Amino acid sequence: MPTIDAVPEESIRPPRVVRDAETLRSNLADVRARIAAAAEGCGRDPSSVRLLPVSKTVHDDRIAWLADAGVDLVGENKVQEALGKADTFERLGLRWAMIGHLQTNKVRHVVGSAAEVHSVDNLRVAEALDRRLQDAGSGLDVFVQVNSSGEDSKFGLPPDEVEAFVTDLAPFTSLRIRGLMTLAVFSEDRDRVAACFERMRALQERLRQDVDADRFAELSMGMSGDFELAIEYGATTVRVGEGIFGPRHTGPDDYWPGVTAEQAKH
Repeated sequence: MPTIDAVPEESIRPPRVVRDAETLRSNLADVRARIAAAAEGCGRDPSSVRLLPVSKTVHDDRIAWLADAGVDLVGENKVQEALGKADTFERLGLRWAMIGHLQTNKVRHVVGSAAEVHSVDNLRVAEALDRRLQDAGSGLDVFVQVNSSGEDSKFGLPPDEVEAFVTDLAPFTSLRIRGLMTLAVFSEDRDRVAACFERMRALQERLRQDVDADRFAELSMGMSGDFELAIEYGATTVRVGEGIFGPRHTGPDDYWPGVTAEQAKH
């Protein structure tokens, strides 16, 4: 069985800038093929890995092309941007997942709108979500965000605080914990990125054994630049934006506040 390391880098072409539906379909097919190859390369079933296209900064026409290609769930980093696209999502039959940092004062906009929240990392947000969900008589799939790199620029809980945090979430019965989420270090150093994913895999195994196997079955980790490596370490959801939509006019600061592209390399 081939490993991910055996895949030559030159065989992976960069995504083309999306200017039409055909290009988007081609990029999407490339990403799906790479997911399948990465899964098979480490002995996993490709169907065990879910692709979550990230539609951050993407305009309505491209979102429509994505829906036409059969996608039914997209990820958004900012509540305000997602709300601005709410009519488009509804018209296209798309659901959206909140994958960016969530503030307590934005919770009211998420409940009843988002299908999933991948960034629960404090009790104030959890309590606010639960209160509004209880009032609405509904529930919500959530992921606990973990700071696997230990960087001050990242949101998320330190790995050694996750188990206690999950215990504290027990009273919030409308929150359906599906697993863990992380952003690995933004680096060209494969070993540094892999170390983040390995911490997540070890944490997931510990929680599944000591707390609840079903509630920690999922790992949301890996983005356009590292999703194949994330799959090697057990990712079940990979969040891909540029790999599908092509280069954006954004930088790492959109994900890691205060971090420049040059700083992120070190």
